[in-house]
Amino acid sequence: MLSEFFGKNGPGRDGRLAVKKSRFSVEQISAVLKQAEAGIPVVELIRKVGISEQTFYRWKKIYGGLDPSQARELKPLREENSKLKRLVADLSLDKAMLQDVVSRK
Repeated sequence: MLSEFFGKNGPGRDGRLAVKKSRFSVEQISAVLKQAEAGIPVVELIRKVGISEQTFYRWKKIYGGLDPSQARELKPLREENSKLKRLVADLSLDKAMLQDVVSRK
């Protein structure tokens, strides 16, 4: 029953959803974007690569203007940033709860 909801990439051991791994490397994505910058029509390029137009423009938004080495560094930085944001949110909630307990006394 849950497999119908979660699909193949169901929740992992920690209860979080598994993220589908990209079938394109950062280098391949950069190469596709450089071909588009070189003047190859986007419609022809996405048909040749086998991606949707939405995927192309998402890649362009995320990786546009970056070298492959910079794009490779981007993913771990984003993951670390999201972990830090979660940590700040948890600590802010803890602080608010403690302030609420202190104010009641």
